[in-house]
Amino acid sequence: MYEKKTRLSASTRVRNYFLTGLIICAPLAITAYLTWSFIKWVDGWVKPYLPAIYNPDTYLPFSVPGFGLVTALVGITLVGFLTANLIGRTILAYGESILNRMPLIRGVYKGLKQIFQTVLAEKSNSFNKAGLIEYPRKGIWSMVFLATETKGEVDSLLREDGMDTLSVFLPTTPNPTSGFLLFVPRQDVIILDMSVEEAAKLVISAGLVAPEYQPKLAELADEAMQETQDAAQ
Repeated sequence: MYEKKTRLSASTRVRNYFLTGLIICAPLAITAYLTWSFIKWVDGWVKPYLPAIYNPDTYLPFSVPGFGLVTALVGITLVGFLTANLIGRTILAYGESILNRMPLIRGVYKGLKQIFQTVLAEKSNSFNKAGLIEYPRKGIWSMVFLATETKGEVDSLLREDGMDTLSVFLPTTPNPTSGFLLFVPRQDVIILDMSVEEAAKLVISAGLVAPEYQPKLAELADEAMQETQDAAQ
């Protein structure tokens, strides 16, 4: 009987060790894989366009990983620097005037440019808060990211009905990059204290990874302190 309990206890410890190692190694391995895949993807796009004289792969017996990524970062930064002056803005305006004459490409370019300006502009407050709305019906709550106040024609039409709305993005699980754009009355949105990063983790993990709620932790700490004081008395 004693030997059987010992064997069970040992197998349980081995299982716990394995699960602990998996928790540590799996995120590291997945992060490394995604990072390496991204570097290879950028290198595959950039390196073929580099002149052979500037490509270190020409002189080395092996490929230098990440050189294409570094080149892309330097190139994008240089383009931003050149565009910031008068000559760069003139060239950019001339290039955009050419694109504006192309019916299909014009719409794609303008849409993508507006998206990147909204997401990356320093003055943008896009997705800086998380909230809850009742969706897809009353009594069921869904996590949303607050994009901005509703603008343009949509805002004008909704305000005619006396509605002050917010534009929110409702992400899907486990892929928060896809979802739905919703125009929700401001009073129907409950703003959360958690950050957008914490809300994204909650969405990706399907509710398994919940951020710590500080008021609740403080309440538990006060209760524990009160119990300690009562026991001491």
